[in-house]
Amino acid sequence: MQRGSDRLSVHRDEEMKAELRGLLTSGHPTRSEEWHDPEPSAEDDPEVAGGPVTPQRSPGAVDALHYELARNLGRAAFPAKPGRLRAALRDRHAPDELAEQLKALPGDVKYTNAHEVAEALVRARREA
Repeated sequence: MQRGSDRLSVHRDEEMKAELRGLLTSGHPTRSEEWHDPEPSAEDDPEVAGGPVTPQRSPGAVDALHYELARNLGRAAFPAKPGRLRAALRDRHAPDELAEQLKALPGDVKYTNAHEVAEALVRARREA
């Protein structure tokens, strides 16, 4: 069976998955020989797009809320006031608690993007 541009067979793919399973589930290298392990990053290596999100490096409150708002609202909803954003969230069947959070924002402020909304929500939580 032709598999396109794959250089490995199905059997080798399965072997490689089995080799990596321990690393993925344990979070640390599981091989007995050190030379098989990947080299750790150096201190002067640049971070690539902020690096991966891991339990030790989870996004902050603003970032997490921003991602959730951006995923549910998109760009078409902006600029808008909180009332219109709540309506857009309901129209897009977003979680109710996300729309309820927007009630904490002042109704006369117009937001231009999801990040501004997230910052205002986190600021409102701190003040409350």
